[in-house]
Amino acid sequence: MPRIVQTVVYELPELSQSARERARAWYRDTCLDWDWYDAVFEDFQTVCGLLGVTLRTRTIRLMGGGTREAPNLWFQGFHTQADGASFDGTYRHAAGAARAIRSYAPKDETLHGIADELQHAQRRNFHQLGAIVRQAGRCYHAHGMSIEVERDSPTGQPMTDGAEDTVAEAMRNLARWLFRHLRSEYDYLTSDDAVDEAIAANGFSFTEAGIRFG
Repeated sequence: MPRIVQTVVYELPELSQSARERARAWYRDTCLDWDWYDAVFEDFQTVCGLLGVTLRTRTIRLMGGGTREAPNLWFQGFHTQADGASFDGTYRHAAGAARAIRSYAPKDETLHGIADELQHAQRRNFHQLGAIVRQAGRCYHAHGMSIEVERDSPTGQPMTDGAEDTVAEAMRNLARWLFRHLRSEYDYLTSDDAVDEAIAANGFSFTEAGIRFG
C-alpha cells in the first residue's frame, strides 16, 4: 500500500558541524562534474599566445551533433606526487613577449621570468629558436612532455651553449604555472566558503545527518 513518509530537512547552517561536513563532502564529490577549469585554460591560451606558443587542438564532438576545437591541455590532480599539467604545441620567437606579458600580468613574476629566459636565449641565437612540445606517456606533468628544440639558421649555425636547456625548461615551467593555477582554482571552488555559497544558491537541503535530500 502507498504510504506518505514525512522527512524533516535542513538547510546547511541548521546542521550540526559533523553533518555540515558530510553535506560539504557530498557537494565536493558530486557537484564539480562541470568544466570548472575552462577559465584557467582560456587564461593559459592567452599567455601562450603572448609568449609565442601555439597550442595544438583536437576536435570534440558535442551532444547536439556539432563539433568544437579544444586545446591539447591535460592535467591530473591534486593529491599525489604524479599530479601536474602538460600541453602539446609549438614555440617560436614572439617579438615583444616580455613586455606583453608584463602588461597582461604585471604582478606574475613567474611569467616574467619565463619570458625573460626565452628572450635571452633568442637574442643569443638571432631569434631563430623553435621547439616542438608533445605530451608523452600517461602522466600529465611537466616532465611527461617531450621537447625538441631547434635553431632555424639559414647558414646551419648550431644553438649556443645552454639554449636548448633554457627553452625546454621554460616550456616545463609554463606547464607548472598552468598546474598551479588549476590547483588554486580547485582549492577555491572546494573551500568551505565557496561550497557553502554554492549549496545555498542551489537551495540544497539535507537530513539531520547531512545526507542530501531528494
